Amino acid sequence: MIQLFLCLAASSVLLAQTAKPLHAQASSTIDYTPTADGFGAIEIRNVSYEVVTNVPGRPPDDRLLLRKTIRSKEVLGDIGIEANVSLEAWRLGDDLRQRSLYTLNVSGDDGTTRDNALFVVSRGLEEVEWWSVYKLGNGQHLFDTHVPQLSFSISRETVKTRYAGLNVPPDDESDARLKQPNVIGVLAYASEGHLLREALLTSDDRQQARLLRSFADVTRSLSVTEAPTRNIRLTFSQNFPSPPNPVEVLIPVKGDDLDLKNAKLPPRMNVVTWRR
Repeated sequence: MIQLFLCLAASSVLLAQTAKPLHAQASSTIDYTPTADGFGAIEIRNVSYEVVTNVPGRPPDDRLLLRKTIRSKEVLGDIGIEANVSLEAWRLGDDLRQRSLYTLNVSGDDGTTRDNALFVVSRGLEEVEWWSVYKLGNGQHLFDTHVPQLSFSISRETVKTRYAGLNVPPDDESDARLKQPNVIGVLAYASEGHLLREALLTSDDRQQARLLRSFADVTRSLSVTEAPTRNIRLTFSQNFPSPPNPVEVLIPVKGDDLDLKNAKLPPRMNVVTWRR
């Protein structure tokens, strides 16, 4: 025990000796170019810094300094914007002129850290909202979701957070398997460092599949039920002027996995393990 204490103390001293004072600044800018029609174009660049600790996948003593840059260009009167989110990460105390540990560049209009573990980018630049989820420790992609990311703990004794999302294939989906007319979407279940399971939802009723895949006609939501057992609940509700006619899927969380065999599904709907 004494030796362990001495080792930890020595490590703290070494970190204190190697860390150097740091000063950094970056400018945020806005440019507006008016046009004769009374509209014009707006370009914005915003830069912000953040320090995070206890990041999964990083050494316990590591503190990460994050620099987030959001660039956007909008033509007033047009639908949608052009926007990009950049995230750079260094160890706190490193010279920012050195190469970052990683740099993430992705189209989107905002990005936020979650639980000191994830970086979630809002990707919906036009009419459809969706998000991409990345590991904060190394910038690697975890999953995409067309519903707000769900987080919950699978333990009553300690905080053991898990995350879920639903990816609904868009019209320009690149994976031919997800273009099949019976596909509804892919449910992702992940920890802060690993994608633990993905599940493919399909329907033998192609009309139902087409409806539940629609971004214009249906709103989707994810939630967790705890009694009598823990389930991930996925709900599809039709948008106005149609009646809601909710369709519900319940997938049990057993241990630290999705129990697909005991999922409660509407008639003609199926769920199986999906692998990218």
